Amino acid sequence: MQTTTTQSSKKSILAAVIGNALEWYDFLAFAFMTPIVAKLFFPNNPADPDNNINQILLTTAVFGVGFFMRPVGGIVLGLYGDRKGRKAAMVMVTGLMAVAIALITMAPTYAAVGILAPLFIVLARLLQGFAAGGEFGTSTALLIEMAPPGKRGFYGSWQMTGQMVALLLGAAAGTLITEIFTQQQLMDWAWRLPFAFGLLIVPVAIYIRRHVEEPEAFKQMKAAQATGQVRQATLGEMLRNHRRETLVGMGLVVTLTVSIYITFTYLTTFSTVTLKLPLRDTFLVQMASAVFMIVLMPLMGAWSDRIGRRPLMIGSLIGYLLVLYPAYAWLTAEPSITRLLVAQLAICVFVSVYFGVFSTVIAELFPANVRSLGMSLAYNIAVMIFGGFAQFIVTWLIRATGSPMAPAYYVMFGVTVGLIAAFFIRDRTHDASIQ
Repeated sequence: MQTTTTQSSKKSILAAVIGNALEWYDFLAFAFMTPIVAKLFFPNNPADPDNNINQILLTTAVFGVGFFMRPVGGIVLGLYGDRKGRKAAMVMVTGLMAVAIALITMAPTYAAVGILAPLFIVLARLLQGFAAGGEFGTSTALLIEMAPPGKRGFYGSWQMTGQMVALLLGAAAGTLITEIFTQQQLMDWAWRLPFAFGLLIVPVAIYIRRHVEEPEAFKQMKAAQATGQVRQATLGEMLRNHRRETLVGMGLVVTLTVSIYITFTYLTTFSTVTLKLPLRDTFLVQMASAVFMIVLMPLMGAWSDRIGRRPLMIGSLIGYLLVLYPAYAWLTAEPSITRLLVAQLAICVFVSVYFGVFSTVIAELFPANVRSLGMSLAYNIAVMIFGGFAQFIVTWLIRATGSPMAPAYYVMFGVTVGLIAAFFIRDRTHDASIQ
């Protein structure tokens, strides 16, 4: 992949990662605040006012609604990114996400407007889902295409590192407001603050993304299209010529999405509602996990440039499967914050390896003319099916079975799907022809 190695390009990549982190902070904030949002936007069961599991179910269902729009956003914004440029698409994504977060920040509660309150949240989540659908494909394409020869793994690892920065920021915001404000203040108005913090993406992310340089590989691809050597990206061409790559990519995304939405974002709800652990301490565990992965993932990406991505991916998935059940069984046997931290860090070792190589592997599946669209399609369809309602499914399973092990079973299923897909990867770590 031919790229520039100038200092300005490195700054552009850093800017793209920061913008991505701020983008995902907004998306994750809703998941982190689920226990509070549930009480404010959905009525409880009058027959059992102390049991808020139905409120949690409704809130996680609303969280999942936004995922229906992700494939639509992925197709529209992915095509836009392949035709008009990675930078233009990323700026548009950021603007749309900012509007969605502003709607959530100002949303009236159920006590104020009744049934209109959850409908307002649904509208915001649909817009948020559309915008998020275009984020992964366009920003990952830029990172990979900016990478110098032999460093695609390292550069690509910053995509998921950016998402872990978002996890850290979201958990930090949750910790801060639970430390500063009383429970009554949280319920009255302070719950809006994490979402309001996300509005910082308007001046910050748009500015830095407007100053991102377009990758040389994209410029070369557009020049080839102008001379008729390369065809312009279309959805039909993607489905005709890249079905295998799309299916393999979707399988890999299944592991990623169940990990993000169960192992990380659902952890807050699971720990406080099912395990009855303090919300503040759960946020601290989230922060520790995020810092651990932020350090480890770029190292794993760089390591994949040396030994190949396929062996690291397969090895991490096998380790993930082996550690998951014992970690959850040990945690749920005698729930405590110490056990939660140890179990989470043990799981994060293998998740870090997988996340560190994931983005580069997906990008290497597709040529430059359909890269943004191909990644967006594979990513968002899998996320919609297996990630969007993951929290709802797990919450329902816990209620139906009475077993707190339901999250482990669902994640094990997702990891198994990813492991099968990983065996079909054509390792292109040292393929210099990728552009």
